[in-house]
Amino acid sequence: MPALGTLSGGAAGVAGLLRLRRATPSPAVATPFPAARCAAAAAAVVPDGGQLVWGRQLRPALLLPAAGGLLQPSPSSSQAARRQALRPPAAATSGEAKPAGFLEKYPALITGFFFFMWYFLNVIFNILNKKIYNYFPYPYFVSVIHLLVGVVYCLVSWTVGLPKRAPINSTLLKLLFPVALCHALGHVTSNVSFATVAVSFAHTIKALEPFFNAAATQFVLGQQVPLPLWLSLAPVVLGVSMASLTELSFNWTGFINAMISNISFTYRSIYSKKAMTDMDSTNVYAYISIIALIVCIPPAVIIEGPQLLQHGFNDAIAKVGLTKFVSDLFFVGLFYHLYNQVATNTLERVAPLTHAVGNVLKRVFVIGFSIIVFGNRITTQTGIGTCIAIAGVAIYSYIKAKIEEEKRAKSA
Repeated sequence: MPALGTLSGGAAGVAGLLRLRRATPSPAVATPFPAARCAAAAAAVVPDGGQLVWGRQLRPALLLPAAGGLLQPSPSSSQAARRQALRPPAAATSGEAKPAGFLEKYPALITGFFFFMWYFLNVIFNILNKKIYNYFPYPYFVSVIHLLVGVVYCLVSWTVGLPKRAPINSTLLKLLFPVALCHALGHVTSNVSFATVAVSFAHTIKALEPFFNAAATQFVLGQQVPLPLWLSLAPVVLGVSMASLTELSFNWTGFINAMISNISFTYRSIYSKKAMTDMDSTNVYAYISIIALIVCIPPAVIIEGPQLLQHGFNDAIAKVGLTKFVSDLFFVGLFYHLYNQVATNTLERVAPLTHAVGNVLKRVFVIGFSIIVFGNRITTQTGIGTCIAIAGVAIYSYIKAKIEEEKRAKSA
């Protein structure tokens, strides 16, 4: 009889299995056991009638009571016992432990790979996204493409069962809709900002997001924000202000939309806390993407639809060709979805503090690579302001993560 179930008690289950193998007679013996020997075997194998072997309790039918009160197996029961002998896994039979897999042997290397992919996909997305805006300045339509490619990716993943689609009902939809609405608004306004100002400057403005998070936590949720957190935000505000005053690509459209994006993502975080479900993060992000796509389509059609039909598509195809235009839109959408998914998977592998520091470094990578790739000229004051803002975000993230870890330690 194959052993089923999971190992309960770990080493205790293995010890029970080994005791069973020592106490059970050889299957080659055809004669019944003496009653005393059978009773001794029962006492060794089933102490108190509750010994578990690999998650299964020993069948009492293997040991039948005799008239004298002792346990004596009949010939038929001995044959049944031989046919249904418990068979341990091959590793336990051979006495050799199963070698640890690569994932178990090098966890730090795997975590480092996740961080690398997170940075790589994010940098590629931002660079390709800005290149598209240089010849196709329609951020509402491009935002729809980002979400559309991600939704198609999720639908294909569900079809093949990786992951299995989680069921959803009207209650969950009501919980997720505000999150998806804020996600859609933040995504569109971020892209409007990326389309109108330099990528490095847009990310510098978006470094103010922790400030809005703290303000919403204090004044919307009514939760007290510690003074050290507020003090750590001062260099963020100072750095963004310095960078904005002398930024060569500054314009109010890009600045205001980046600020709206910060506010939208702040409220997304608030509604996400209220919409906590038992659904895994991959399925939650898939449903949010579907709802956000539906929300983004109408404004894209209304605001940019007429221009796209008149000359937008034709101008882009004339500049780069149909094949490159379509492939750029597909890959930028794919990279957008993948970097968000990998960021979520990375968060599940590391502590919040590690993830917070990694998120700050990611922004540094994006700003640095965008300046190199696009050759953006920045003033000395803009560079200093950007560094101060990033340093402030790093301090804020560190303090916040430490406070959360202390809260979890006290609650535990």
